Amino acid sequence: MNIRKAVIPVAGLGTRFLPATKAIPKEMLTIVDRPTIQYIVEEVVASGIEQVILVTSEGKAAIENHFDYDFVLDNILQKKNKERLAEELNHISNLIDIVSVRQKKPLGLGHAIWSTRNVVGDEPFAVLLGDDLVLSDEPCCHQMISLFDEVHESIVAIQRVPKDQTSNYGIIEGQPYKKRTYKIDRMVEKPAPGATDSDMAIIGRYILRPEIFSLLEKTEPGHGGEIQLTDALLELSRQRGMYAYEFEGTRFDAGDKLGYLKAIIAFGLRHSELGEAFRKHIKQVAENF
Repeated sequence: MNIRKAVIPVAGLGTRFLPATKAIPKEMLTIVDRPTIQYIVEEVVASGIEQVILVTSEGKAAIENHFDYDFVLDNILQKKNKERLAEELNHISNLIDIVSVRQKKPLGLGHAIWSTRNVVGDEPFAVLLGDDLVLSDEPCCHQMISLFDEVHESIVAIQRVPKDQTSNYGIIEGQPYKKRTYKIDRMVEKPAPGATDSDMAIIGRYILRPEIFSLLEKTEPGHGGEIQLTDALLELSRQRGMYAYEFEGTRFDAGDKLGYLKAIIAFGLRHSELGEAFRKHIKQVAENF
């Protein structure tokens, strides 16, 4: 079965970035010259996926508008002979077929994904969280799709984290399946110190089988009254099996202020036009401060 659809939840309030996100969706904060959400969508496109399903909420119209065609702006750019800019904006509006689903109540990530059930249908799909940027030669999502083509079961992306940080993540325990891949035995959401010896943390990339929807529907609200995706994933792993994939690349938590700054530096250094000058500037700053 091909992975044709990707769900990107963007309904969160972005409280970690207040006051910057008081009137602007956190997904529209820029990394160099484009909003965070565009990097996520471009990863989806580069992975061969055909449709994006945005899970939105009130105040997120700017995200949808970003990927829409703007006739007025296009006309102005054409009249001012700014064809290059016009072409870039048209490219964004034609990146991929985008559908929006409204999450009417903030009931957690599990509920956000469950809200897409009628659009996704009875087929496996990808989930990419808008806070997680992955810088890699091969798109992280594409790496996971390649593994799914082999195992035909749900997959979570993982990275190694320091033991004193495991309480900030969902942690998996499992047996090696092949290089960088583990068959999951157990998942623990934000474990207390000493609750697990594993340092393999789940990050915001998933390939999920459609059976997840019926499990999410039965999942009782957990901490904060939210429906936790990890609870449904654990049950799915018991019923069918599940794999964890240690992706190749560098992940940045763009929903965290320090992670956001690190992402700006990393993507800025790789920028085709600004990279070299930016590298020199960073060196000067390091020497002077």
